[in-house]
Amino acid sequence: MSLPHEARVRVTSSRRGATAARRRPLATSLVEQTGAGELYLRGLLRAQLRLSLIVLAGLAVVLGGIPVLYAVLPAARSVQVAGVPVVWPVLAVLVYPVFVGVAAWYTRAATRVERRLSAAARER
Repeated sequence: MSLPHEARVRVTSSRRGATAARRRPLATSLVEQTGAGELYLRGLLRAQLRLSLIVLAGLAVVLGGIPVLYAVLPAARSVQVAGVPVVWPVLAVLVYPVFVGVAAWYTRAATRVERRLSAAARER
């Protein structure tokens, strides 16, 4: 059984004048909560959480280390400066510059993380 043979037909796109798909800015993806925007946002949050946990662990070691030092070295408890046990000047004076230094480091690191996201948004 043979079918009648028809002439060949050329198939072309009906959308000749159509423009190519536009790339969306990352800021739009973030605001509209698209898949790409959520990936970038999740990465930013993960980096900030990691940074916060590092700072928290560092401060816990510094502040937790002082009582451990006095528990391990009982002779350190009897050390006095101007008639005051040395633990009080350490806790009252020396800890605050450490806090300020850690806060400055954290601020710079968090800004660096946000700049990386901004740079990725501009590249995209």
